[in-house]
Amino acid sequence: MIRVGKLAKSMLCALAGVLLVAAGPKALAPAQPGLWEVSRSADGRDGFRTCVGDVAMLAQWEHRHGRCTRVVISDVGTKASIHYTCADGGFGRSDMTLLTPRTLRISTQGISASYPFAYTLHARRIGNCPAH
Repeated sequence: MIRVGKLAKSMLCALAGVLLVAAGPKALAPAQPGLWEVSRSADGRDGFRTCVGDVAMLAQWEHRHGRCTRVVISDVGTKASIHYTCADGGFGRSDMTLLTPRTLRISTQGISASYPFAYTLHARRIGNCPAH
């Protein structure tokens, strides 16, 4: 039997947590990376188009250009809750619901630039990212 010290156990648990975050929430697995249109309106009015390599990145929409770490805090059925913390001090929590493999609803709240935010987004996959 191999004996593992407390520090080694802690490091293994931390590594397992990083691997779980890297894998992304199972609830979002049917949604594919690509070109997504994100809007505050369910009909897509005034949508913003963005290419994402990881659909879970949409959870940190308010901080989409920030260096943030994400932790999946709930992942059940078609719903995932993700908490994120950014290097600039901002943070947030997003509840993501997979409506179809091409459609997500994202309710997000947190602190950005020292001010609170809270809103709902509608995201739909509209295709593949353009080739560079």
